[in-house]
Amino acid sequence: MSVPAASRSTAPPGQPKKAATAAWIGSALEYYDFFIYGSAAALIFPEVFFDESDPATATLLSLATFGVAYAARPLGAFVLGHIGDRLGRKKIMVFTLILMGLSTFLIGCLPTRSQAGALAPVLLVLCRVLQGISAAGEQASANSMALEHAPPHRRGFFTSFTLSGTQGGQLLATLVFLPVAALPEDQLLSWGWRVPFWLSVAVAVVGYVIRRKLDETPAFAQQAAAEGVVKLPLVILVREHWADVLRVIAGALIASVSTIFTVWALAYATGDSVGMSRSSMLWVGALANLAALAAIPLWAVLSDRVGRRPVFLIGTVGSAVTMFLYLWAISTGSYPLMLLLGIVAFGIVYSAANGVWPAFYGEMFTTRVRLSGVAIGTQIGFAVAGFAVTFAARIAGPGGDDWFAVALFTAALCVPPVIAALSARETHTVPTEELGERAHRRARQPETATV
Repeated sequence: MSVPAASRSTAPPGQPKKAATAAWIGSALEYYDFFIYGSAAALIFPEVFFDESDPATATLLSLATFGVAYAARPLGAFVLGHIGDRLGRKKIMVFTLILMGLSTFLIGCLPTRSQAGALAPVLLVLCRVLQGISAAGEQASANSMALEHAPPHRRGFFTSFTLSGTQGGQLLATLVFLPVAALPEDQLLSWGWRVPFWLSVAVAVVGYVIRRKLDETPAFAQQAAAEGVVKLPLVILVREHWADVLRVIAGALIASVSTIFTVWALAYATGDSVGMSRSSMLWVGALANLAALAAIPLWAVLSDRVGRRPVFLIGTVGSAVTMFLYLWAISTGSYPLMLLLGIVAFGIVYSAANGVWPAFYGEMFTTRVRLSGVAIGTQIGFAVAGFAVTFAARIAGPGGDDWFAVALFTAALCVPPVIAALSARETHTVPTEELGERAHRRARQPETATV
Protein backbone atom coordinates (compact mmCIF):
# COMPACT_ATOMS: atom_id res chain seq x y z
CA MET A 1 0.00 0.00 0.00
CA SER A 2 1.54 3.30 -1.07
CA VAL A 3 1.36 6.38 1.12
CA PRO A 4 1.75 9.98 -0.08
CA ALA A 5 5.05 11.49 0.93
CA ALA A 6 3.37 14.20 2.96
CA SER A 7 1.65 11.65 5.14
CA ARG A 8 4.53 9.28 5.78
CA SER A 9 5.85 8.91 9.29
CA THR A 10 8.77 11.20 10.15
CA ALA A 11 9.90 8.92 12.95
CA PRO A 12 13.53 7.74 12.80
CA PRO A 13 14.03 4.20 11.47
CA GLY A 14 13.14 1.62 14.07
CA GLN A 15 11.28 4.05 16.34
CA PRO A 16 7.75 2.79 15.48
CA LYS A 17 8.74 -0.75 16.51
CA LYS A 18 10.59 0.53 19.56
CA ALA A 19 7.58 2.63 20.62
CA ALA A 20 5.19 -0.30 20.08
CA THR A 21 7.46 -2.62 22.06
CA ALA A 22 7.73 -0.12 24.91
CA ALA A 23 3.94 0.25 24.88
CA TRP A 24 3.48 -3.54 24.94
CA ILE A 25 5.98 -4.31 27.67
CA GLY A 26 5.08 -1.31 29.80
CA SER A 27 1.36 -1.99 29.57
CA ALA A 28 1.90 -5.68 30.29
CA LEU A 29 3.90 -4.89 33.40
CA GLU A 30 1.54 -2.11 34.46
CA TYR A 31 -1.59 -4.19 34.02
CA TYR A 32 -0.05 -7.22 35.67
CA ASP A 33 -0.18 -5.09 38.80
CA PHE A 34 -3.70 -3.90 38.09
CA PHE A 35 -5.18 -7.32 37.36
CA ILE A 36 -3.63 -9.25 40.24
CA TYR A 37 -5.78 -6.98 42.37
CA GLY A 38 -8.86 -8.13 40.44
CA SER A 39 -8.04 -11.79 41.05
CA ALA A 40 -7.36 -11.15 44.72
CA ALA A 41 -10.56 -9.10 45.11
CA ALA A 42 -12.61 -12.02 43.81
CA LEU A 43 -10.76 -14.88 45.54
CA ILE A 44 -8.85 -13.66 48.60
CA PHE A 45 -9.75 -10.22 49.95
CA PRO A 46 -13.29 -11.04 51.15
CA GLU A 47 -11.71 -13.29 53.79
CA VAL A 48 -8.56 -11.25 54.48
CA PHE A 49 -9.85 -7.67 54.69
CA PHE A 50 -13.58 -7.96 55.37
CA ASP A 51 -16.00 -9.58 57.84
CA GLU A 52 -15.96 -13.35 57.30
CA SER A 53 -19.24 -13.80 59.20
CA ASP A 54 -21.18 -12.34 56.24
CA PRO A 55 -19.60 -13.81 53.07
CA ALA A 56 -22.03 -12.16 50.63
CA THR A 57 -21.42 -8.66 52.02
CA ALA A 58 -17.67 -9.29 52.26
CA THR A 59 -17.57 -10.25 48.58
CA LEU A 60 -19.63 -7.20 47.63
CA LEU A 61 -17.31 -4.86 49.56
CA SER A 62 -14.22 -6.51 48.13
CA LEU A 63 -15.51 -6.09 44.57
CA ALA A 64 -16.34 -2.47 45.39
CA THR A 65 -12.67 -1.83 46.23
CA PHE A 66 -11.88 -3.08 42.72
CA GLY A 67 -14.12 -0.31 41.38
CA VAL A 68 -12.53 2.38 43.59
CA ALA A 69 -9.51 2.57 41.28
CA TYR A 70 -11.83 3.29 38.37
CA ALA A 71 -13.42 6.13 40.31
CA ALA A 72 -9.95 7.63 40.85
CA ARG A 73 -8.99 7.30 37.19
CA PRO A 74 -10.86 10.39 35.88
CA LEU A 75 -8.93 12.57 38.35
CA GLY A 76 -5.68 11.00 37.23
CA ALA A 77 -6.69 11.51 33.61
CA PHE A 78 -7.22 15.25 34.05
CA VAL A 79 -3.88 15.75 35.80
CA LEU A 80 -1.70 13.35 33.80
CA GLY A 81 -3.37 14.24 30.49
CA HIS A 82 -2.58 17.91 31.09
CA ILE A 83 1.04 17.14 31.95
CA GLY A 84 1.47 14.76 29.01
CA ASP A 85 0.19 17.28 26.47
CA ARG A 86 2.49 19.94 27.91
CA LEU A 87 5.66 18.02 28.75
CA GLY A 88 5.46 14.98 26.46
CA ARG A 89 4.34 11.37 26.42
CA LYS A 90 7.56 9.80 27.68
CA LYS A 91 7.53 11.45 31.13
CA ILE A 92 4.02 10.18 31.85
CA MET A 93 4.88 6.65 30.68
CA VAL A 94 7.79 6.45 33.14
CA PHE A 95 5.92 8.07 36.04
CA THR A 96 2.83 5.87 35.80
CA LEU A 97 4.88 2.69 35.82
CA ILE A 98 6.78 3.65 38.97
CA LEU A 99 3.60 4.72 40.76
CA MET A 100 1.83 1.47 39.88
CA GLY A 101 4.75 -0.67 41.01
CA LEU A 102 5.04 1.15 44.33
CA SER A 103 1.32 1.11 45.18
CA THR A 104 1.02 -2.58 44.28
CA PHE A 105 4.03 -3.52 46.41
CA LEU A 106 2.49 -1.68 49.36
CA ILE A 107 -0.73 -3.72 49.01
CA GLY A 108 1.36 -6.83 49.58
CA CYS A 109 2.67 -5.31 52.83
CA LEU A 110 -0.71 -4.30 54.31
CA PRO A 111 -1.94 -5.68 57.62
CA THR A 112 -5.09 -7.82 57.46
CA ARG A 113 -8.39 -7.16 59.21
CA SER A 114 -7.45 -9.54 62.01
CA GLN A 115 -4.24 -7.55 62.56
CA ALA A 116 -5.41 -3.94 62.15
CA GLY A 117 -9.20 -4.02 62.27
CA ALA A 118 -11.09 -1.43 60.21
CA LEU A 119 -7.83 0.33 59.29
CA ALA A 120 -6.87 -2.56 56.99
CA PRO A 121 -9.57 -2.01 54.33
CA VAL A 122 -9.00 1.76 54.53
CA LEU A 123 -5.32 1.32 53.65
CA LEU A 124 -6.31 -1.11 50.91
CA VAL A 125 -8.59 1.50 49.33
CA LEU A 126 -5.86 4.17 49.49
CA CYS A 127 -3.41 1.93 47.65
CA ARG A 128 -6.11 1.06 45.14
CA VAL A 129 -6.67 4.79 44.46
CA LEU A 130 -2.96 5.17 43.63
CA GLN A 131 -3.26 2.25 41.23
CA GLY A 132 -6.18 3.97 39.54
CA ILE A 133 -4.34 7.27 39.13
CA SER A 134 -1.42 5.43 37.56
CA ALA A 135 -3.59 3.45 35.15
CA ALA A 136 -5.33 6.66 34.06
CA GLY A 137 -2.21 7.95 32.37
CA GLU A 138 -0.70 4.64 31.27
CA GLN A 139 -2.81 3.64 28.30
CA ALA A 140 -3.37 7.17 26.97
CA SER A 141 0.36 7.99 27.00
CA ALA A 142 1.33 4.62 25.51
CA ASN A 143 -1.38 4.94 22.84
CA SER A 144 -0.26 8.45 21.93
CA MET A 145 3.37 7.38 21.80
CA ALA A 146 2.66 4.41 19.53
CA LEU A 147 0.22 6.28 17.26
CA GLU A 148 2.48 9.29 16.73
CA HIS A 149 5.48 7.09 15.90
CA ALA A 150 3.54 4.75 13.60
CA PRO A 151 3.41 4.81 9.78
CA PRO A 152 0.04 6.41 8.91
CA HIS A 153 -1.28 3.33 7.07
CA ARG A 154 -0.43 1.01 10.02
CA ARG A 155 -1.59 3.05 13.01
CA GLY A 156 -4.15 0.41 13.96
CA PHE A 157 -1.52 -2.32 14.11
CA PHE A 158 1.08 -0.37 16.07
CA THR A 159 -1.36 1.10 18.60
CA SER A 160 -2.85 -2.34 19.21
CA PHE A 161 0.38 -3.30 21.00
CA THR A 162 -0.82 -1.27 23.99
CA LEU A 163 -3.89 -3.48 24.39
CA SER A 164 -1.96 -6.64 23.56
CA GLY A 165 0.28 -5.65 26.44
CA THR A 166 -2.74 -5.20 28.67
CA GLN A 167 -3.90 -8.72 27.83
CA GLY A 168 -0.36 -9.98 28.33
CA GLY A 169 -0.32 -8.41 31.78
CA GLN A 170 -3.64 -10.01 32.60
CA LEU A 171 -2.32 -13.36 31.41
CA LEU A 172 0.82 -12.96 33.51
CA ALA A 173 -1.26 -12.03 36.55
CA THR A 174 -3.43 -15.11 36.07
CA LEU A 175 -0.43 -17.42 35.66
CA VAL A 176 1.19 -16.02 38.80
CA PHE A 177 -2.02 -16.58 40.75
CA LEU A 178 -2.41 -20.19 39.63
CA PRO A 179 0.26 -21.65 41.97
CA VAL A 180 -0.77 -19.19 44.68
CA ALA A 181 -4.41 -20.28 44.50
CA ALA A 182 -3.29 -23.92 44.76
CA LEU A 183 -1.63 -23.35 48.17
CA PRO A 184 -3.25 -24.80 51.29
CA GLU A 185 -5.92 -22.45 52.61
CA ASP A 186 -3.97 -21.33 55.68
CA GLN A 187 -0.83 -20.52 53.66
CA LEU A 188 -2.85 -18.78 50.96
CA LEU A 189 -4.59 -16.46 53.41
CA SER A 190 -1.53 -15.77 55.58
CA TRP A 191 1.32 -15.06 53.15
CA GLY A 192 0.68 -16.65 49.76
CA TRP A 193 -1.59 -13.90 48.40
CA ARG A 194 1.12 -11.30 49.10
CA VAL A 195 3.74 -12.78 46.74
CA PRO A 196 2.24 -11.57 43.42
CA PHE A 197 2.04 -8.03 44.84
CA TRP A 198 5.64 -8.06 46.02
CA LEU A 199 6.80 -9.01 42.54
CA SER A 200 5.75 -5.53 41.38
CA VAL A 201 9.19 -4.26 42.41
CA ALA A 202 10.67 -6.17 39.49
CA VAL A 203 7.85 -4.82 37.32
CA ALA A 204 8.76 -1.22 38.10
CA VAL A 205 12.50 -1.72 37.53
CA VAL A 206 12.13 -3.49 34.18
CA GLY A 207 9.56 -1.00 32.92
CA TYR A 208 11.69 1.98 33.89
CA VAL A 209 14.75 0.63 32.05
CA ILE A 210 12.70 0.07 28.88
CA ARG A 211 10.78 3.32 28.79
CA ARG A 212 13.46 5.82 29.78
CA LYS A 213 15.36 5.03 26.55
CA LEU A 214 12.42 5.85 24.26
CA ASP A 215 12.48 9.06 22.17
CA GLU A 216 9.66 11.60 22.33
CA THR A 217 7.33 11.43 19.33
CA PRO A 218 8.13 13.54 16.23
CA ALA A 219 4.50 14.67 16.05
CA PHE A 220 4.68 16.16 19.55
CA ALA A 221 8.06 17.75 18.87
CA GLN A 222 6.87 19.26 15.57
CA GLN A 223 3.66 20.55 17.07
CA ALA A 224 5.53 22.15 19.98
CA ALA A 225 8.03 23.76 17.59
CA ALA A 226 5.40 25.07 15.17
CA GLU A 227 2.66 26.27 17.53
CA GLY A 228 4.21 26.10 20.98
CA VAL A 229 2.98 23.96 23.84
CA VAL A 230 -0.67 24.45 24.70
CA LYS A 231 -0.91 26.03 28.13
CA LEU A 232 -4.38 24.73 28.92
CA PRO A 233 -5.12 21.58 26.92
CA LEU A 234 -8.45 21.12 28.69
CA VAL A 235 -9.75 24.43 27.33
CA ILE A 236 -8.87 23.43 23.76
CA LEU A 237 -10.34 19.98 24.33
CA VAL A 238 -13.70 21.29 25.57
CA ARG A 239 -13.90 24.02 22.91
CA GLU A 240 -12.92 21.99 19.86
CA HIS A 241 -13.36 18.30 20.67
CA TRP A 242 -16.24 18.06 23.16
CA ALA A 243 -18.28 15.79 20.88
CA ASP A 244 -15.37 13.40 20.44
CA VAL A 245 -14.75 13.30 24.19
CA LEU A 246 -18.39 12.26 24.64
CA ARG A 247 -17.93 9.57 21.98
CA VAL A 248 -14.88 8.20 23.76
CA ILE A 249 -16.70 8.18 27.12
CA ALA A 250 -19.57 6.22 25.56
CA GLY A 251 -17.22 3.92 23.65
CA ALA A 252 -15.15 3.16 26.75
CA LEU A 253 -18.17 1.52 28.40
CA ILE A 254 -17.24 -1.56 26.35
CA ALA A 255 -14.65 -2.20 29.07
CA SER A 256 -17.55 -3.43 31.22
CA VAL A 257 -17.31 -6.68 29.28
CA SER A 258 -13.76 -7.13 30.55
CA THR A 259 -14.49 -6.35 34.19
CA ILE A 260 -17.57 -8.60 34.27
CA PHE A 261 -15.61 -11.43 32.65
CA THR A 262 -12.47 -11.17 34.75
CA VAL A 263 -13.97 -10.36 38.16
CA TRP A 264 -17.70 -11.02 38.54
CA ALA A 265 -17.80 -14.20 36.45
CA LEU A 266 -14.78 -15.49 38.40
CA ALA A 267 -16.53 -14.86 41.71
CA TYR A 268 -19.78 -16.40 40.40
CA ALA A 269 -18.13 -19.55 39.05
CA THR A 270 -16.17 -20.21 42.25
CA GLY A 271 -19.12 -19.43 44.54
CA ASP A 272 -21.45 -21.89 46.23
CA SER A 273 -24.03 -21.98 43.41
CA VAL A 274 -21.57 -23.33 40.80
CA GLY A 275 -18.62 -24.51 42.88
CA MET A 276 -15.81 -24.49 40.31
CA SER A 277 -12.29 -24.52 41.70
CA ARG A 278 -10.20 -21.34 41.69
CA SER A 279 -7.47 -22.93 39.57
CA SER A 280 -9.91 -24.15 36.92
CA MET A 281 -11.43 -20.72 36.43
CA LEU A 282 -8.05 -19.01 36.41
CA TRP A 283 -7.12 -21.29 33.51
CA VAL A 284 -10.19 -20.08 31.60
CA GLY A 285 -8.93 -16.51 31.97
CA ALA A 286 -5.38 -17.50 31.06
CA LEU A 287 -6.36 -19.27 27.84
CA ALA A 288 -8.81 -16.53 26.86
CA ASN A 289 -6.06 -13.94 27.26
CA LEU A 290 -3.67 -16.12 25.29
CA ALA A 291 -6.20 -16.15 22.44
CA ALA A 292 -6.54 -12.37 22.77
CA LEU A 293 -2.79 -11.92 22.28
CA ALA A 294 -3.18 -13.44 18.82
CA ALA A 295 -6.56 -11.91 17.97
CA ILE A 296 -5.90 -8.26 18.88
CA PRO A 297 -3.20 -7.54 16.24
CA LEU A 298 -5.21 -9.42 13.60
CA TRP A 299 -8.30 -7.30 14.24
CA ALA A 300 -6.09 -4.19 14.24
CA VAL A 301 -4.58 -5.09 10.86
CA LEU A 302 -8.11 -5.57 9.51
CA SER A 303 -9.03 -2.09 10.78
CA ASP A 304 -6.10 -0.63 8.83
CA ARG A 305 -7.71 -2.08 5.70
CA VAL A 306 -11.47 -1.69 6.19
CA GLY A 307 -11.70 1.00 8.87
CA ARG A 308 -12.01 1.36 12.63
CA ARG A 309 -15.79 1.56 12.89
CA PRO A 310 -16.80 -1.81 11.40
CA VAL A 311 -14.25 -3.74 13.47
CA PHE A 312 -15.22 -1.92 16.67
CA LEU A 313 -18.90 -2.65 15.99
CA ILE A 314 -18.18 -6.34 15.44
CA GLY A 315 -16.52 -6.52 18.84
CA THR A 316 -19.20 -4.51 20.64
CA VAL A 317 -22.30 -6.22 19.28
CA GLY A 318 -20.62 -9.62 19.41
CA SER A 319 -19.65 -9.12 23.06
CA ALA A 320 -23.24 -8.29 24.02
CA VAL A 321 -24.35 -11.63 22.54
CA THR A 322 -21.51 -13.88 23.68
CA MET A 323 -21.70 -12.69 27.31
CA PHE A 324 -25.08 -14.44 27.54
CA LEU A 325 -23.53 -17.61 26.19
CA TYR A 326 -20.52 -17.50 28.51
CA LEU A 327 -22.48 -16.89 31.70
CA TRP A 328 -25.01 -19.55 30.69
CA ALA A 329 -22.12 -21.99 30.24
CA ILE A 330 -20.92 -21.24 33.77
CA SER A 331 -24.43 -21.86 35.12
CA THR A 332 -24.44 -25.35 33.58
CA GLY A 333 -21.29 -26.33 35.47
CA SER A 334 -19.81 -27.76 32.26
CA TYR A 335 -16.14 -26.85 32.34
CA PRO A 336 -15.35 -27.68 28.66
CA LEU A 337 -18.29 -25.53 27.57
CA MET A 338 -17.34 -22.53 29.70
CA LEU A 339 -13.71 -22.87 28.61
CA LEU A 340 -14.67 -22.84 24.93
CA LEU A 341 -17.14 -19.98 25.22
CA GLY A 342 -14.77 -18.00 27.45
CA ILE A 343 -12.10 -18.15 24.76
CA VAL A 344 -14.59 -17.20 22.03
CA ALA A 345 -16.30 -14.40 23.98
CA PHE A 346 -13.31 -12.72 25.58
CA GLY A 347 -10.32 -13.97 23.63
CA ILE A 348 -11.70 -13.48 20.12
CA VAL A 349 -14.92 -11.44 19.91
CA TYR A 350 -14.17 -8.81 22.59
CA SER A 351 -10.67 -8.41 21.12
CA ALA A 352 -12.16 -6.79 18.02
CA ALA A 353 -13.27 -3.74 20.01
CA ASN A 354 -10.37 -3.95 22.44
CA GLY A 355 -7.72 -4.06 19.73
CA VAL A 356 -9.03 -1.20 17.61
CA TRP A 357 -10.03 1.41 20.17
CA PRO A 358 -6.51 2.79 20.77
CA ALA A 359 -6.33 3.97 17.16
CA PHE A 360 -10.05 4.74 16.89
CA TYR A 361 -10.07 7.08 19.89
CA GLY A 362 -6.60 8.57 19.36
CA GLU A 363 -7.36 9.53 15.76
CA MET A 364 -10.27 11.71 16.89
CA PHE A 365 -7.92 14.33 18.36
CA THR A 366 -5.12 16.64 17.25
CA THR A 367 -1.61 16.06 18.60
CA ARG A 368 -1.78 18.97 21.01
CA VAL A 369 -4.70 17.50 23.02
CA ARG A 370 -4.56 13.81 22.08
CA LEU A 371 -3.30 12.50 25.41
CA SER A 372 -5.84 14.58 27.37
CA GLY A 373 -8.71 13.61 25.07
CA VAL A 374 -8.03 9.89 25.19
CA ALA A 375 -7.19 9.87 28.90
CA ILE A 376 -10.22 11.85 30.09
CA GLY A 377 -12.69 10.18 27.75
CA THR A 378 -11.59 6.62 28.45
CA GLN A 379 -11.16 7.01 32.18
CA ILE A 380 -14.64 8.44 32.74
CA GLY A 381 -16.05 5.52 30.74
CA PHE A 382 -13.78 3.05 32.52
CA ALA A 383 -14.97 4.40 35.89
CA VAL A 384 -18.45 3.17 35.04
CA ALA A 385 -16.99 -0.13 33.82
CA GLY A 386 -15.09 -0.59 37.07
CA PHE A 387 -18.22 -0.30 39.19
CA ALA A 388 -20.13 -2.53 36.78
CA VAL A 389 -18.74 -5.40 38.87
CA THR A 390 -20.36 -4.00 42.02
CA PHE A 391 -23.68 -3.42 40.25
CA ALA A 392 -23.52 -6.93 38.82
CA ALA A 393 -23.05 -8.36 42.32
CA ARG A 394 -26.23 -6.58 43.43
CA ILE A 395 -28.18 -7.46 40.28
CA ALA A 396 -27.26 -11.13 40.72
CA GLY A 397 -29.45 -11.25 43.83
CA PRO A 398 -28.86 -12.55 47.38
CA GLY A 399 -27.56 -15.87 46.09
CA GLY A 400 -25.32 -14.21 43.51
CA ASP A 401 -26.52 -16.58 40.81
CA ASP A 402 -28.86 -14.57 38.54
CA TRP A 403 -26.50 -14.74 35.56
CA PHE A 404 -29.17 -13.76 33.03
CA ALA A 405 -29.74 -10.40 34.73
CA VAL A 406 -25.99 -9.75 34.74
CA ALA A 407 -25.71 -10.68 31.05
CA LEU A 408 -28.62 -8.36 30.22
CA PHE A 409 -26.98 -5.57 32.23
CA THR A 410 -23.70 -6.10 30.34
CA ALA A 411 -25.50 -6.05 26.98
CA ALA A 412 -27.17 -2.75 27.92
CA LEU A 413 -23.75 -1.25 28.61
CA CYS A 414 -22.75 -2.19 25.05
CA VAL A 415 -25.43 0.07 23.53
CA PRO A 416 -23.66 3.44 24.10
CA PRO A 417 -20.44 2.17 22.41
CA VAL A 418 -22.49 1.16 19.37
CA ILE A 419 -24.04 4.63 19.16
CA ALA A 420 -20.63 6.26 19.60
CA ALA A 421 -19.10 4.22 16.78
CA LEU A 422 -21.97 4.87 14.39
CA SER A 423 -21.71 8.64 14.95
CA ALA A 424 -17.90 8.84 14.67
CA ARG A 425 -15.84 9.77 11.62
CA GLU A 426 -13.86 7.06 9.84
CA THR A 427 -10.20 8.06 10.14
CA HIS A 428 -8.04 5.10 9.11
CA THR A 429 -6.96 6.79 5.84
CA VAL A 430 -6.47 10.32 7.26
CA PRO A 431 -2.78 11.45 7.36
CA THR A 432 -1.41 11.65 10.91
CA GLU A 433 -0.78 15.40 10.75
CA GLU A 434 -4.43 16.00 9.76
CA LEU A 435 -6.07 13.93 12.50
CA GLY A 436 -8.63 15.94 14.45
CA GLU A 437 -8.15 18.97 12.22
CA ARG A 438 -11.77 19.12 11.08
CA ALA A 439 -12.93 19.76 14.61
CA HIS A 440 -9.99 22.11 15.14
CA ARG A 441 -10.79 24.23 12.07
CA ARG A 442 -14.49 24.34 12.88
CA ALA A 443 -13.92 25.55 16.44
CA ARG A 444 -10.86 27.76 15.91
CA GLN A 445 -11.34 31.43 16.73
CA PRO A 446 -10.28 33.85 13.95
CA GLU A 447 -7.90 35.75 16.18
CA THR A 448 -5.91 32.85 17.64
CA ALA A 449 -5.28 29.12 17.32
CA THR A 450 -3.82 28.47 20.73
CA VAL A 451 -4.46 29.23 24.35
